[in-house]
Amino acid sequence: MNQTTGVGLLGLGVVGSAVANAIIDRHRLEDPSISLNVAAAVVRDLDRTRAVDLDRSIISTDPDSVIINHEVGIVVELMGGENPAFDYITAALKAGKHVVTANKEVMCKRGSELLATAAENNVQLLYEASVAGGIPIIGPLMNDLAANTIQSVRGIINGTTNFILTKMAHEGADFDDVLAEAQGLGYAESDPTADVDGFDALYKISVLARLAYHTEVPVDVIHREGIRGVHAKDFRYASELGFTIKLLAVAQANRESGLLARVHPALIPLTVPMASVNGVLNAVEVEGDLVGPLWFQGPGAGPDPTASAVMGDILRIASGTVSSGSPTAAPEPFKIASMSDHTCKYYLRLTASDRPGVLANVAKVLGDADISINSVLQKDTDIENGHADLVIMTHPAREANMQDAVSAINDLDTVLRLDSLLRVETYAE
Repeated sequence: MNQTTGVGLLGLGVVGSAVANAIIDRHRLEDPSISLNVAAAVVRDLDRTRAVDLDRSIISTDPDSVIINHEVGIVVELMGGENPAFDYITAALKAGKHVVTANKEVMCKRGSELLATAAENNVQLLYEASVAGGIPIIGPLMNDLAANTIQSVRGIINGTTNFILTKMAHEGADFDDVLAEAQGLGYAESDPTADVDGFDALYKISVLARLAYHTEVPVDVIHREGIRGVHAKDFRYASELGFTIKLLAVAQANRESGLLARVHPALIPLTVPMASVNGVLNAVEVEGDLVGPLWFQGPGAGPDPTASAVMGDILRIASGTVSSGSPTAAPEPFKIASMSDHTCKYYLRLTASDRPGVLANVAKVLGDADISINSVLQKDTDIENGHADLVIMTHPAREANMQDAVSAINDLDTVLRLDSLLRVETYAE
């Protein structure tokens, strides 16, 4: 008879309930290869109805009922946020418990400290579910791709924003309307800041970049822009030019230029696989020097996909298929590159006066900033008000130069406003 491993849950919301149900379902199997049981669970509200049938005697509001419980061998933290999750995980590791977490924020901001604590106490800290839900990406970066020098990690790693942008692209809907729909469907929180302003993707790319490049990538060195400034007509014009728009999280590095991590909406060619990742799906592209580009795609959020990743980590620990102690390799010094040195093509959409000389004025500003124009569209001319949309695609230019040009364009009396400035993501031919 196999010995049963007790699991303690810190958090019993939708993901915690899905994990508990998965453990219960395994326990019901005849002679499972790995025997698990839910030994204890910590919640904020004892009276809340939950989607799992657990003995009420093992549910408590006291974190010590899990952390110092002798029947618990694996602690699963599903509370989210940096605090008090950091303190609880630290206490559990020091108590000799293995820990599994789905918490991208705590792993982004305090991951190195927690991994060091795990190593000091000869226990495991696994966090596959912290990035991209059910998509296995942490494990491959830690293990399967260890022989590669990673050249880039690029992904759509926030399902809420991908749902919103997909609806805008396919239905021509405005951002505010689709956000309201996403909130009604439960894809977006009542306060959507973490998703639509790029913080969620920021935490996740920080975690992935640390694994890929063995160095610390603090959130304050990652360039972040959200999707509030993307408009329905940008999708229409982008499509005419052969692109769609996605919120990308990217980490790219080499020893000469350094490591640049960035989160922002970008035009991507309709011909690349990333353009077809729609709805709440996530995708991560990893390029290694030996293996080339690899694609990981699937459900990036939701209780069952996240529970799948959590359960994978639990089973690895319970089966003893991971070595004792967490990775302790010292971070390698890696120069952090400045976003101002990033070079790419740009998409600009201006509302300008519909009169001769406007394009010449804009072209002069761009030329003075060492930026050349690739193509121009004049669209949606408003004869009554004398306005028109001017859509410009540039050749590759340096970010700092473009920002200088934007300031000068905004000062032109023939330009009413600069409506959109989006980067164009470069893919190998």
